Amino acid sequence: MTQDINLYDYDLPEGMIALYPAEPRDSSRLMFLPKDAGDLRHRRFKDFPDYFRDGDLLVLNDSRVFPARLYGKKKGTGGKVEIFLLDKLDGDSWEALVRPGRRLPPGTEIEFCEHFSATLGERTESGGRIVDFHNNGDLMPLIWKHGEVPLPPYIAREPEEDDKARYQTIYAENTGAVAAPTAGFHFTDTIFKQLKQKGVETTRLTLHPGLGTFRPITKTDISQHRMHPEKYSISEDSAYRINKAKSEKRRVIAVGTTSARALESSCDSGGMVVSAMERSTDLFINPPYEYKVVDGLLTNFHLPKSTLLLLVSALARRERVLAAYNEAIKEGYRFYSYGDAMLIL
Repeated sequence: MTQDINLYDYDLPEGMIALYPAEPRDSSRLMFLPKDAGDLRHRRFKDFPDYFRDGDLLVLNDSRVFPARLYGKKKGTGGKVEIFLLDKLDGDSWEALVRPGRRLPPGTEIEFCEHFSATLGERTESGGRIVDFHNNGDLMPLIWKHGEVPLPPYIAREPEEDDKARYQTIYAENTGAVAAPTAGFHFTDTIFKQLKQKGVETTRLTLHPGLGTFRPITKTDISQHRMHPEKYSISEDSAYRINKAKSEKRRVIAVGTTSARALESSCDSGGMVVSAMERSTDLFINPPYEYKVVDGLLTNFHLPKSTLLLLVSALARRERVLAAYNEAIKEGYRFYSYGDAMLIL
């Protein structure tokens, strides 16, 4: 089935992209969009527990963003070099994007500070470079000290030290993401307490969003787009909780598009069983995809013609979602990673 990506376009006025998160986190706005029929409602995230009932299961992505962008100097010349860490390899080696990569041959040494340097290796099949770090002690503390949080390109400001904490969910645990699972930004301890009091269960999985999160769809025909693989893992306990909820006809709500992708990637062909696993997924969810595990979704507002907007449209129909986006623009919602939220249920 051929679909034109231009059907998923909309105009976002300048100034509606959030540059900073709401404070406190649960003061952000929340649009409630009934999945199949009914009028949308404008609320605050503090009202989020109102839409849940005893037995509902929320699935959270506990991925933790690390400051993956490092700036160093080429040994000998002092030329500035940017290294964007992507995937950890063996030992202290990483696959990374390097700028200006074409002018830096293998063997080039990059210095970040005293006792912290790296040597550039060969190019990888995906267009990156192998980077071998040299340091005294553990590498990750040095990355946290000297690296910058890789804010999305549409957040038009310089990263700040506070972004290392606020560009995270409060339940972030497993380090490995270069982009945050932003739907979880709105949660506070108070929200979780209220959900628990209502009998709402929570469980976790891990999917590390990568640069593919921001990769645009360049083909007019949506079916020609290929997703960049992302690693995810689901524990035995989480798989058990999810399968039990589905077998008992209880609602499973994904917190974020990353949770939704992991859940849909992990189920069998009949959609009846979610398996505990650790693997990569390149699943591209777009209409007319039929969800097998996910009954509802908490998400932020996404870029026009993006894979994330298509994922949302597969749950609530393109026309309905775009009408909701136009209403959000009219009502002055804040868009994208640090912006407001939408609950589809």
